Formats: sequence, structure tokens, C-alpha cells
Amino acid sequence: MEKNTLEFITYCISKLAQKLKLSQRDVYNRLKSSGILDEYIIPSYDVLHTFSSRYLMEDLTDYMKEKGVLPQ
Repeated sequence: MEKNTLEFITYCISKLAQKLKLSQRDVYNRLKSSGILDEYIIPSYDVLHTFSSRYLMEDLTDYMKEKGVLPQ
């Protein structure tokens, strides 16, 4: 995995943890277990990293709800 991608993943986990008031470990586990990390964030890095932080957090939070790892 490239350094830029890894830094982006770390950023996403950190910002989601702040937004959702969860631990970073919990956010990572939810993203990993739902497939969001490996099937969405990593393959879509080229597009996702161009989004604003606010839009990115909304997008990821909505997707986590769709995947059932956050309450609706």
C-alpha cells in the first residue's frame, strides 16, 4: 500500500472517530468488518481524497449506516 493511501486511511479513521465520538479502534473495526475499508476507501482513494473533509465524513457515515455498522 502506498504511503499516501495509508495516510488517508489514518485521516479518515481519526476524523470519523471524532465525529462519531468513538475510539479509533472501534471505527477501524467497523470499517474493516463491513468491507468499507477494503472495498470502498482503498480502491476509491484517487477520488475520495479530493473531497472536502465535511463531504467525506458525510459520505463515509452514510455508507456505514447503509452497511449496518452505525444506527440509522
